[in-house]
Amino acid sequence: MFIKLLKIILVPCVPIYAFVLYLRNLLFDKKIFHICKMDAAIISAGNISVGGSGKTPLVIYLTCMLKDKGIKVGVLSRGYKRKSRGYVLVSNGKEIVSPVEKCGDEIYHTALECKVPAAVSENRCKGAQKLIQQTGVDVIVLDDAFQHRWIARDLDIVIFEQQFLFDKQDFNHWLLPAGFLREPFSALKRADAIIINRKFSDKKEIPSKLSKYFSGKLIFNSSYNALDFVDVRTNIHYNIDEFKGQKSLVVSGIANPESFITALEKLEINTDNKIIFGDHRDYSDEDIQKIRKMFYSTNSYSVITTEKDAVKLAKYSKELDDIDIYFLRIQLHIDEENVFNSFLEQKINKP
Repeated sequence: MFIKLLKIILVPCVPIYAFVLYLRNLLFDKKIFHICKMDAAIISAGNISVGGSGKTPLVIYLTCMLKDKGIKVGVLSRGYKRKSRGYVLVSNGKEIVSPVEKCGDEIYHTALECKVPAAVSENRCKGAQKLIQQTGVDVIVLDDAFQHRWIARDLDIVIFEQQFLFDKQDFNHWLLPAGFLREPFSALKRADAIIINRKFSDKKEIPSKLSKYFSGKLIFNSSYNALDFVDVRTNIHYNIDEFKGQKSLVVSGIANPESFITALEKLEINTDNKIIFGDHRDYSDEDIQKIRKMFYSTNSYSVITTEKDAVKLAKYSKELDDIDIYFLRIQLHIDEENVFNSFLEQKINKP
C-alpha cells in the first residue's frame, strides 16, 4: 500500500521526465548532440525498463560467442554502484586487475566468466577509446547502453523480461519515477533486435496491447539453462541433483529475486529459508553475521546464492570458512540461435 501511495505521489513528475527524455532524444535524432564513432564494432545490450531483464547473461552470451569465433572482443560498462570514478581497466583478457568494489559486480562477473578485456567508464566514448588502445579489441560489447546514445553502435539489442510485459500492476508500465520504464515502448523503434527473456518460465505471446511496438521488429526468444552449482571458495562444480531436497539458506541481492527462487524450486531445491537483500548489495560485516546466524539457526546444509552475489561474498571466505557456499551457474539460451548468430555476424562484419 505504501509503495502504491508513493507512486501516486510521483505521478506529477512523470510528464517532466517524459519531456526531458523527448528533448534529449530529439537532440540526438537531429544530430545536434555529437555522437562519437570508434575504430571497433560496437554492440549495445540494454533495455528500457528498470530491474533484472537479463542484460548481464546476454552480455556474456554475446561476448563468449564472439570470442569463440576468434574475434578480439571486449566489454565496457559504466560500473553501476562501484566505489570509483573514471576509467578503470577490469581485466586485460588474461587476469582480473581490479577488485569488485572498484568496478562493480556485473562487469567483474562478466570478466571472470568470459576472460576477455573489460573496463568501466561513465563516459563510454573515452572508455571505449582507452579500451581499444590498451587491449586492441576489434569489437566492444556495451553493457546497459541503450539510453547512452553518445557513442555510435553497429547493433542495438534490447532485452525484456517476459514477466514485465505481462505486469498488471498499476503504474509499472509508466515512465520513471512512478513506473519502471526508463523510456516509453515507442523507443523500441531505435532497436535493431529485441529479445524476450522468459528466464525459467514458459513462452508466451506478446500482449496484444503492446504488439504495435514490436511490429516489424526482429524478435528473438531466450531462456535460462541451469548448469550446475559452484563452490564459491574452491570453484569446484557440482551436479544439480546433489542439492535436490537439501535444506539450504538462499541468499540473494539481485533485482528480481523471484526469478532466482523460481529457478531453485524448479530444480527441487528447498527455498524455505532465505535472506533477500536489495539489488547490487554491497555486503557488510553485519550482513555476514546475519547470514551466519540464520544459517545455524535454521540448521541449513549450505548457502546457495547467485553468480553476481558470489563475486562479492568471496571476499568473506575467511569469515564464512565453516559454511559451504555455492552459486547457481546459469546460461542464456536463444531459441533461434543460428538465426541470431548469423544476424550478429552480418552486423559486425558489414562493409
